[in-house]
Amino acid sequence: MDRINELVEILNEANYNYHVLDNPTITDQEYDKYLRELIDLEREYPEYVRDDSPTKRIGGEVMDGFSKHTHKIPMFSLSNVFNEEEIRDFDSRIRKEGFTPEYVCECKIDGLSVSLNYEDGVLVSASTRGDGVTGEDITNNVKTIKTVPLRLKKPISIEVRGEIYMSKKTLHELNLRREADNLPLFQNCRNAAAGSVRQLDSKVAASRNLDTFIYHIPNPLDYGIKTHFEALKYLESLGFKTNKESTKVEDVDGILEFIKRIGDKRKSLSYDIDGVVIKVNDIRMQLELGNTVKYPKWATAYKFPAEVVLTKLEDIIFTVGRTGQVTPNAVLDPVIVAGSTIKRATLHNEDYVLAKGLKIGDIVSIRKAGDVIPEVVEAIKERRTGNEKEFKMILKCPICGSDLVKQSGIVGSYCVNSKCPARKIESLCHFVSRNAMNIDGLGEKVIEDFYNYGFIKEYSDIYNLYKRKDELVMLEGFGSKSIENLLLAIEDSKKNGLERLINAIGISGIGAKNAKVLASKFGSLDSLMKASYEELTLIPDIGEVLASSIISYFKDEAKVNEIERLVSVGVNTLYLSSNVKEDERVKGKRIVITGSFDFITRDEIKKFIEDRGGNTSNSVSSKTDIVIVGSDPGKKYDDAVKKGITIWRSEELKEFLNE
Repeated sequence: MDRINELVEILNEANYNYHVLDNPTITDQEYDKYLRELIDLEREYPEYVRDDSPTKRIGGEVMDGFSKHTHKIPMFSLSNVFNEEEIRDFDSRIRKEGFTPEYVCECKIDGLSVSLNYEDGVLVSASTRGDGVTGEDITNNVKTIKTVPLRLKKPISIEVRGEIYMSKKTLHELNLRREADNLPLFQNCRNAAAGSVRQLDSKVAASRNLDTFIYHIPNPLDYGIKTHFEALKYLESLGFKTNKESTKVEDVDGILEFIKRIGDKRKSLSYDIDGVVIKVNDIRMQLELGNTVKYPKWATAYKFPAEVVLTKLEDIIFTVGRTGQVTPNAVLDPVIVAGSTIKRATLHNEDYVLAKGLKIGDIVSIRKAGDVIPEVVEAIKERRTGNEKEFKMILKCPICGSDLVKQSGIVGSYCVNSKCPARKIESLCHFVSRNAMNIDGLGEKVIEDFYNYGFIKEYSDIYNLYKRKDELVMLEGFGSKSIENLLLAIEDSKKNGLERLINAIGISGIGAKNAKVLASKFGSLDSLMKASYEELTLIPDIGEVLASSIISYFKDEAKVNEIERLVSVGVNTLYLSSNVKEDERVKGKRIVITGSFDFITRDEIKKFIEDRGGNTSNSVSSKTDIVIVGSDPGKKYDDAVKKGITIWRSEELKEFLNE
C-alpha cells in the first residue's frame, strides 16, 4: 500500500536525522501523528507491514528465551594494556613484524557488544558476542533501538558490529522511575544496558531508550574498504551512528595524546567509557598480523585506571613506624588500581581490621584513597570458602621483641623502646621526607644503608655527613657528583621554615598541617617548647590529645638534647612568615583537591591555598566549600556534584594562581 510505504520512509528518515545526526527535521507532534496513522493502517492491512517499519521499535513480543546464533566470523575480544609502557610494547611488537603502522583511536564504550546482520539492506538478525563463536539472538529487542537502521541507505548484505549502551541521562531517569516504584536501582550504565537487552518482553527493552555506536565491519575488503578509518565513514554512509571522537594518529605519541584528551573529557561525555581502543588502520596489515586464539594482534584496549578492584588478602604483616606505632598491613595478590600495581595496603590498626571483619584469605575490594593511597574497602564475605584465617593482633614488637602497649586516648599498639631499629629508621625517613625537611637524595633505601653503616643514628648525624665524604664516595652507587649534590641538599635544608622542622622531629599526631599552625602561633621552636597545656588546647585543631602529645615530647630529655644538637649545626628554628596576604576566596574555607594537573603539583596547590588562609582536606563532606578538579578526578568529583559543592576546574585554579 503506497501510504504505508510513504509513512515508513518519512518516519525512518526522521528517526535517522534525530537519533543519529542529532538534527531533527520534523516536530515531535508531526512524528507522533504519522506514527499513529501508520499503526492504524498496519492494523487494517497487516499483509502490507514492512520489516523495516518503525512500529517494530515499539516492542511487544514476549519470548520464552533466547535462541543461539553462530557468528560466521568469530567476534574476538581485545587484549588490555594499562600504561604507556604496555602501549609502546604493543606498538613494538607490530613494528618487529616489519610494519610501520598508523592507528585509529576510539572510545571504549562501556556497554554490550552486538552483531547486526542485513540482507539486501534489511535487518534480519542481531546477536550478542557470547563466547565469540555463539551468541544469543536478541533481534526483537535490538529492533526497538532507534539508532539501529531497520533498512540501510544502500540495499546491500552486510554484517556490522558495535556496542549497545545506555546514556548517563537515561540511567538517571530510569532509576528515578524505579525508585518511585520501590524497585532496585541499576548501579551503572553497562549493567542497565545489558539487563535491558536481555529482557524477554521487548516492550521493556523499548522503554529503556537504548542507544548504539557501530564501529566494525568484519570483512571490509569485500566492500572495497582499505582502512579502518574508511570503514567508519562507510558505516556512516549506510545510516549507522558512529562515535565522533574516533581519531587517526601516526604513532604512540598520538595515541597517548588521544588518551589524555579523552581522559580529560570523560566525565563530560553523555555516555560511559572505560578506556580507549587502539587499532591498526590498514586492513591488509591487520590481516597479515592476524589473531591469537583469543585476541586480534592488530588491536588492543587501553583500560582507564579502575576506581575499585577485587583481589585476595594473602596475609597481614606488621611494621613499626617512627612513633613506635605497630601497623598491620595487607599483603595482596598484586592488582592494578588506578594505573599502578598494588601489592600492599595499610590496615592502620587493630580496631580498623576488626571493624571491617577482615580475614586472611578473603577476597577484598581495593581503591586508592585520595586518588593516591591504596585502601582496603571491604571483605567480599559471600566469596568466603571456610579456609580463611582469623586476624590476631600481635603482642610484641616484630623487630625488637618489646611488649606492645596501648596509650591512653590514642588508637593503636606501640613499641615504646626508643632504641628499636625499626622506629629509628622510620623516624629518619620521615625527617628527610618531602613534607618535612625535604632532603633530596636521602631516600628510604639510602637511609637504611646509612643507618646500618653507622653513619646516621640521630637526626643531627645527617648534618655531619660532610665529615664522612671520603667514606661515602667509596659506597656502591655513590659517585662524587651525587655525594656533592646530597651534601648541598642537606646544607640547604637548614634554611627551612619552622613548620617543616616541627613536622620532621616526629611529635606523635602532628603532621604538616598542624605543624604550620603551631609554627605561625609560636614563631619559634623555643616558644613552642615552653608552651603550656592550656595554651595548646586553645589553638584550633589542637585538642587535648595532641596537646598532651606535644607536652610529653618536650619533657623527654633525649629529644630535647637532640633538638639542641640540631640548633648547634645551624638548623633554623624560626617561623619564616609569608608576606602573602589572605585571599577572601579561600580564607577560612575547606578545600579538597582531586585529580592531576599538568602545570602544578597538588602539594604546591595546597601550600598556595594555606598561605592565603584556606584549609585543605582529603575528603569531601558537608563542610567542604570548594573542590578543585584536575584530570581523572575520581569519586571526590562525583561526591561534590551530588552535594552541590562549588567546583573549580583548571581554568578557575589558574585564574586564582595568577591573581
